[in-house]
Amino acid sequence: MTLTDAARAFEILLGWSLLLQSLEQVRVQALDRVGDWTIQRSEVPMRPAWLRPLLDVVFQPAAYLSLLWLRAALAVLLMAGYLPLAGAVLLFVIAVLLLFRWRGAFNGGSDFMTLVGLTGLLIAYGVGAHAGMAQGWRAGLWYVTLQALTSYFMSGWVKLLRPEWRSGRALPFFLDTGIYGPLAADSLFRRPAVARVCAWAFTVWEGCFPLALIDVRLAAVFCGVAAVFHFLVFWHFGLNRFFWAWLTTFPAVLYAASGGV
Repeated sequence: MTLTDAARAFEILLGWSLLLQSLEQVRVQALDRVGDWTIQRSEVPMRPAWLRPLLDVVFQPAAYLSLLWLRAALAVLLMAGYLPLAGAVLLFVIAVLLLFRWRGAFNGGSDFMTLVGLTGLLIAYGVGAHAGMAQGWRAGLWYVTLQALTSYFMSGWVKLLRPEWRSGRALPFFLDTGIYGPLAADSLFRRPAVARVCAWAFTVWEGCFPLALIDVRLAAVFCGVAAVFHFLVFWHFGLNRFFWAWLTTFPAVLYAASGGV
C-alpha cells in the first residue's frame, strides 16, 4: 500500500469511527442517569487550580453537547480530506476531555485505540507542517502501526500466561457476557476440546501479529482475520466501537508491511 493511499484510508476510517462515536455519545447523553458530572467532579485533582473550573464549564450539558457536535463536524472534515492542523489538535484535546468525562474510558480499549489514531494523526500533521506531509505521514502511520501490533501482541501473550486461557476454561465464561445472555447449555463452545482449540487460536494469532510486518500479503491475512474477529465481537457483545477503532489502524499496518517508505 502506498503512503498516499494509506494516509487517505486512515483519515476516512478514523473520521468515520469518530463520527459514529460522536453520534453515539449524543444519544447516550439523553439516556445517561449515572455519569453525573456534579458527582464526577469530586474526582478531579484540586491542582492545577484552573482544571476543575474549566471542566465545570466544558461539561455543562449544553457545552458538552456542543463539544460532541464539534467533534462530529471535524470528523466529517477529516473524511473529506480538509481537516487543518488546528482541527487535528482539537480532536486530540476533545478525546482527552472525554477521558476525563468518563473516568478514563467510555468503552474500554476502543477509546484508547481511538486516542492512538488521533495521536498518529497529530504526529502526521505536526511533523508535516515542518518537514512536509510525506514525512509526517510516515511518522504518524508508523506510530499507529507499532501501537496496533503491540495491542494484539500483549493481548495474546497475556492469555498465554493465564492457565484458564491455556486450558480453554476462560472462553465460555467470556462468551457468557454477550448481549444475548449466557451461552446455551449445549453450546459448542462449552465443549472443553472446542473451547481449548479456540482459545489457543486466539492466543497464537494475537501473539504472532507482529509477524505481519514481514510481508504485505501476510499483513493482509492478519488484518483480514482481525476484521472478522472484531466484527464477531461487535455482533456478540454489541461493541461496535471496537470494530471501527481497530479497523482504522489497518491501513497503517499494511503500509508498514509494504516497506513503509
